[in-house]
Order: sequence, then structure tokens, then C-alpha cells
Amino acid sequence: MPLPYPDDLASVVLRTDFNDDAAWDALRETIDTAQDGVATYVDDPRFADVGIQVLVDEDAAAEDDDKITYVFLADAATMADPTHPLLAVDLYDEPGRTFRVPAEWYPEISANLSIANMDFADFADSTDTTGTFRGW
Repeated sequence: MPLPYPDDLASVVLRTDFNDDAAWDALRETIDTAQDGVATYVDDPRFADVGIQVLVDEDAAAEDDDKITYVFLADAATMADPTHPLLAVDLYDEPGRTFRVPAEWYPEISANLSIANMDFADFADSTDTTGTFRGW
């Protein structure tokens, strides 16, 4: 199951929970309006409930030019919470490391990661006690 490649200077937001279309629409609306968010949305049922290790393994098996290094998951927790906290997953430096980020903060993180201005760990190391990045 090859991972989808993002559009230029965008990050992949991969839907893994398909129980609430209205929540998916609300998540995309939040990202699209928050600080000019840019995302490559992947709404493909073959990724339903995909595990983190599967994503890590798929990215590791990809050719170097096809690796995506990180992905944001729209999982069940994302859909259930009104702040839509995406699960950010590192696929490169520390494969499988995660943190949550409310959708309103996605554009800042995505922009900084996509241009390599900051590393995944910069954000992951700045989370609160719940493992959620809430800004600086």
C-alpha cells in the first residue's frame, strides 16, 4: 500500500476514520481557513484504521524519491474532538514518533516541515502533558 505523495509544499492529511463525513468536512474547513492552510487530503478507504507501523514500513520500503518523511492522520480521535487534533507521525528521523496537533495549528507545522525550517522533533518536544502541540 504505497503512501500518497503530497502536492508541492503541502503535507499529507490521511483520513483513517470513515465514520463521520461531517467531521471530515469540518476538519478540512478548519485547515483550509487557518492561516492559509495547504494540505494534500487523502480520503481513501484502503487506509481505514491503518496502523502507524504499517505507515512506517511502507515509507521505509519506498524509493528515496518517494519517501514522505511525515504524515498527519485524521483518525477516530481527530474526528471525535471538536478541535480535530491530527496525529502527526514521523516517518524519517524517529519513525513512529507521534504527537497531536489541533487542526488550527496544522498550517504552521506543515509549512515549517515542508521547507525543512524545523524538524519533527522541534514540535514533538514542545507538546504539553497530553502529547499535544498547542503553539509556542
